[in-house]
Amino acid sequence: MPRQLACIGMIVMLANSSTLADPAQPAAKGIETLLTIEPTPEYPRNSEGDIVELKDGRLCLVYTRFSGGTSDHATADLVARFSADGGKTWTADRVLVKNEGRMNVMSVSILRLKSGDLLLFYLRKNDMHDLQLYVRRSSDEFETLSEPVQVTVRDGYNVVNNDRVIQLSSGRLVAPAALHPPIEGTKKAHSPHADPCVYLSDDEGRTWRADQSVVGGAERPKVIYQEPGVVELKDGRLFMYIRTDAGSQYQCFSEDGGEHWTTPRPGPLASPLSPATIGRIPWTGDLVCVWNAHSGWHAFPEKKRTPLCLAISKDEGRTWSPSRVIEGDPRGWYCYTSMTFVGDRLILSYCAGDEKVGGLNRLKVVAISREWLLK
Repeated sequence: MPRQLACIGMIVMLANSSTLADPAQPAAKGIETLLTIEPTPEYPRNSEGDIVELKDGRLCLVYTRFSGGTSDHATADLVARFSADGGKTWTADRVLVKNEGRMNVMSVSILRLKSGDLLLFYLRKNDMHDLQLYVRRSSDEFETLSEPVQVTVRDGYNVVNNDRVIQLSSGRLVAPAALHPPIEGTKKAHSPHADPCVYLSDDEGRTWRADQSVVGGAERPKVIYQEPGVVELKDGRLFMYIRTDAGSQYQCFSEDGGEHWTTPRPGPLASPLSPATIGRIPWTGDLVCVWNAHSGWHAFPEKKRTPLCLAISKDEGRTWSPSRVIEGDPRGWYCYTSMTFVGDRLILSYCAGDEKVGGLNRLKVVAISREWLLK
């Protein structure tokens, strides 16, 4: 078991007796707030976005705008904002996908294909036993979108986080999902225990199929698996990281492009029951992770999604640098991060709520300079 997990008890004691990270730290040199979208009576929740740089240099943010309440199941559309000046100013919302589900549409992933087209992935939620990922294609930088294609070909409640779908060096597309089975076959309830799996496409998202083995194992009845992500390693393997209730992100691997996976095991990233986001830094080739670091480098309130931190791995995820705080308000709630490299900046979008507005209701976009990231 990783050293961080063995020290969880000591870390929690430290958290309960220490002063948490300075909430003002995001204003430090090297981290710039580009946009904050506050909840309003008309749109009480703004969350789960992704960002892409368009061919003309504009930034495009697509996020979930809820109008029917703040619940994950409330009515919502997918809307876009654009910035032509690097994030200093933004347009008003433009609806990209109106609500197609009996509940909502939400949780966006944007993927720029090697061929140049853009793919827009999102969840269509009908009820508590029917949640599916769909994709639309654009050849004109989101001026128009194709008809939707279903990605998650397994029936059930397929949770796919924002900014999760990737294209491998081979060209294959991989969409990681957490498939929640219904409890005793009922339609109104589903188990919090999910089976992590992936959906694969070898024709740029036109057709999809499931992997050949749902990730699971002997620990599944005890450990809650949720909200996986995938990154391709330099040796060609795929690395899956999984949100759990066991004190860390669990991890497993595939040596055949996502067809089969090893049994999940505890990894070195200690965290509460909250997702992580991992990407690759284009300037160095190292991995970077943004998550709620409960590894002991900073004090933290137990089971809370704060602080939001960043760490770098120079050995393909085996070990990570001491984390640094992006957001440190002990009353904050930071999660569902998207990660986009544009020029010499890392641009993040994430939920940045608190006790006053609600944990998932405020969306924030920040830019981290190359100097801050690599110092």
